[in-house]
Amino acid sequence: MRKTLYIVTMVLGMFGFSSCSDYLDKESDTELDLKMVFEDKTRTEGWLANVYSGIPDPYLGYLQYEGWEILGDDMTPSERYRQFPGWNVIPFILGEWTTNSNWDGNFWANFPQRIREANIFIQNVHALNEQGITPTEVEYMKAECRFLKAYYYALLANTYGGIPFAPDEITPSNFNLSDLMIGQTPYDQVIDWCDKELQAASKILPAKYTEARKYGRATSVMCLAVRARMLLYAASPLVNGNTDYANYKNDKGENIINQTYDASKWRKAADACKELITEAESAGYKLYEVKMSDGKIDPFMSYQDMMFKRFDEGNTEILFARPGGCNYSYYEGLATPLRSSGNGGLGVTQSLVDAFSMENGLPITDPASNYKEEGFSDADEQRDNTDWASICNGGSITRKGTYNMYCHREPRFYICVNFNNGYFNQEDRVYNMFRGDGTETDNNGTHDAPQNGYFAKKKIYYKDNVKQGSYQYRPGILYRLGEAYLNYAEALNECDPGNEEILTYLNKIRERAGVRQYTTGNTDDNYIHVNLNNQSEMRNLIHAERRVELNCEGLRYDDLRRWKEAEKVLTGPFYGMNAYGRDAASFYKRTVYQTRVYKKAFYWFPIHQDEMDKNAKLKQAPYWNKT
Repeated sequence: MRKTLYIVTMVLGMFGFSSCSDYLDKESDTELDLKMVFEDKTRTEGWLANVYSGIPDPYLGYLQYEGWEILGDDMTPSERYRQFPGWNVIPFILGEWTTNSNWDGNFWANFPQRIREANIFIQNVHALNEQGITPTEVEYMKAECRFLKAYYYALLANTYGGIPFAPDEITPSNFNLSDLMIGQTPYDQVIDWCDKELQAASKILPAKYTEARKYGRATSVMCLAVRARMLLYAASPLVNGNTDYANYKNDKGENIINQTYDASKWRKAADACKELITEAESAGYKLYEVKMSDGKIDPFMSYQDMMFKRFDEGNTEILFARPGGCNYSYYEGLATPLRSSGNGGLGVTQSLVDAFSMENGLPITDPASNYKEEGFSDADEQRDNTDWASICNGGSITRKGTYNMYCHREPRFYICVNFNNGYFNQEDRVYNMFRGDGTETDNNGTHDAPQNGYFAKKKIYYKDNVKQGSYQYRPGILYRLGEAYLNYAEALNECDPGNEEILTYLNKIRERAGVRQYTTGNTDDNYIHVNLNNQSEMRNLIHAERRVELNCEGLRYDDLRRWKEAEKVLTGPFYGMNAYGRDAASFYKRTVYQTRVYKKAFYWFPIHQDEMDKNAKLKQAPYWNKT
């Protein structure tokens, strides 16, 4: 059968950095058959780059197009952004979501295209020794495609639940439409296939590359990172014996979500997490830390710069990054005040503000935490465990006259939340969130203003200047070692409660964060007593640590879904400060700024009605036909 002709218009996607710019050799209006593509090094590498291009952008993608940050309860954009193109997810959080709703992420259409391209690549790529593509390189590139296929399938299954699954299929040029009309494969079967493929690819690929031009290409560690998170999700209540989905069956009558709880899935997840940690650490990956002159960890600088430093700058906490093509300049503009040339409507929720502990490591709900919500500080706040205040925050942690809610909080709070009277480094001033009509306020009451009294701060580089168009390049981190530690602690607590390694890995995170660690012994200035054998207590602590450590990194929504907590957490009033307040007396009040609606159907994205109309074998995700 004659091979189909293709117009080769490859998109660099993740390979947006200069050393890979030669991957793409565009020839407008030139038709190339597959032989011509795979006899040329540049076009071969360009094809592979396009397979990579589906990897989500953790800046603009997670926020706007895929919308994971909006769907969760960490970040909150101006509700009135919905009037602009690309913000289709905003109505979803208000309950305005149907099977006819358009979603710019559109994994259902986009990922199968990348998977098909991967299959064509695997079938056609071969050594070009004279052009520098060796047999070893071919083996690596095929393994990269196996990794990407498994990654895309894992994302599809995590988004839709039941998906059509034909991992090695290449649609022929003379296909019949009926050949494409297949039903959905049970979730566990898809995950099992992905598990085997990720393990197989991990045994071929190197743990890291020494060539800068290959940074971002798949490694064995990336394979194990995707596998570990995927298996953690697969062990969780949403898909492990969830009898809410007893009637969710495919065209063959098979349950798409298994109906019998399997405790061994937690053990499998724990083992996968531990394997990842062992392999990563043996290859030199470690938590990113900035040390002060006395050799102690600076928790402020460590947590801040972990999101900005590149792998070649010593940030070996990064396990999987999208090194190019991330739209962080637009992201930063959304969190920059309008009077400073931004579109300042991107904030964080009050529930995230409340999630951070106090300086002494205790939650604000603990009477011993010394939390105060009323009143204002009477002096600048200083700390001797950081250089961050002098380098990044105008010389102090907080300033005299700061609302007590924001004083004496743990270091991660100050890296993630911009609040009234907080320091705005770009212009050497403090934020003014009070409602006003003049030029000296950051809240003019439009859609380009904070809707609940906060600006997002995490992943906003303190030296960038939106007004001047000055931005520092940074990787788009998708997986990091800190998450792997928390994944392992969670899985271990579910399959082996009381195991001392639960505290070991929780405490690694808390030590870097500069907050008191946990102990089973007596409490003191360095430790907090916990009952390691109380599985429920430890589960709550692990969940709370995830909320804080991984905030605004695109994971919170999936956590709420897989724990089956989304209906409770994402429905009802959302609070902030009173953005209509014109002075302290009226501004500093917990105020409902938005009421959200989360229906039982929303745990899974619906298959768009257009797709349902095309394929009678598809079964809509649970409860969507009742919305």
